[in-house]
Amino acid sequence: MTKQALIANLRSQCGGPRDGALLRYALGDALLDSGDAVAAAEELRHALRLDARYSAAWKLLGKACLAMDDRAGAAAAWRQGRAVALERGDKQAEKEMAVFLRRVERDPLE
Repeated sequence: MTKQALIANLRSQCGGPRDGALLRYALGDALLDSGDAVAAAEELRHALRLDARYSAAWKLLGKACLAMDDRAGAAAAWRQGRAVALERGDKQAEKEMAVFLRRVERDPLE
């Protein structure tokens, strides 16, 4: 399945009975992978409105923001994601976002 076919398939499920944070996360991931960071961020924010405790969505939202050169948005997403991951006991996600956050704060002009 091509990236565009995958995106079309995922979009066709939005608004239906299978719509939810996981679907929106998958759509955001596919959009980011295809190079559409703006649309990816929109879908990831939708996923987080559905489930604010979805640490993987926070992590990917930070990556989407960074892809849009929104370093402040990336840092904010990773800070929130770290808090969520700590609360949930998701140590791996917390560690990854801590590394991303340190990089973006250390090298603000990269």
